[in-house]
Amino acid sequence: MSQHLTVVTGGSRGIGAATCARLASDGHDVVIGYRSDASAAERVATTVREAGRRCLAVRVDTADEASVDQLFDAAAELGRVTGLVNNAGISGPNGRLADADAAGMRRALDVNVLGYLLCARRAVRDMTGSGGGAIVNVSSAAATLGSPGQYVHYAATKAAVDAMTVGLAKEVAADGIRVNCVAPGTIWTDFHQDPQRPGKVAATIPMGRAGQPEEIAGAISWLLSDDASFTTGAVLRVAGGL
Repeated sequence: MSQHLTVVTGGSRGIGAATCARLASDGHDVVIGYRSDASAAERVATTVREAGRRCLAVRVDTADEASVDQLFDAAAELGRVTGLVNNAGISGPNGRLADADAAGMRRALDVNVLGYLLCARRAVRDMTGSGGGAIVNVSSAAATLGSPGQYVHYAATKAAVDAMTVGLAKEVAADGIRVNCVAPGTIWTDFHQDPQRPGKVAATIPMGRAGQPEEIAGAISWLLSDDASFTTGAVLRVAGGL
């Protein structure tokens, strides 16, 4: 039986889906938290099971406390949760801040900041006193670049994720819980309003290309692994030089 049981929010697509597949190949049982696309989540679950690991797909609204508890309660049926990948996120309105609607910005704050806090809080509660574990928050290079003209509010939520990572890492280190962060640059996923944006901005990236979800998944898997046993409070930038 696997000694790794990891909850991945936003696990039905993009970076989350690639992470579920990578973790399965690295020996993790996986619980996929997804928002709406049950068939996509089940396709990812099939990939995990084909790698010989156990998997559950659970619908969740990470910004809702009761829904987060249901996700972790379901995960507990597979065993002791040892890992959390906080990945569920939304961009909110695209464009200049002056044109952004408040409701869209509020939802982005709820999902990207409160959602991460609620999931991390529950994970810490489950891991404390039961052997510890590891949390990886998915941030963004936007946290330090600011994303002017695109989504300043989103960049602000990711800066909050970086701060949350550093603070929580110090808070729970003595409990045997590591908390780290991966900050991707522009990645080929369906996150973008313009599906071709990663290709269009490639010239602005020092490495000359956008990244692949699997390249982020590898960094996440390393931070969850025993190889990263002395690593906590780190923000690992995987952004092609941005």
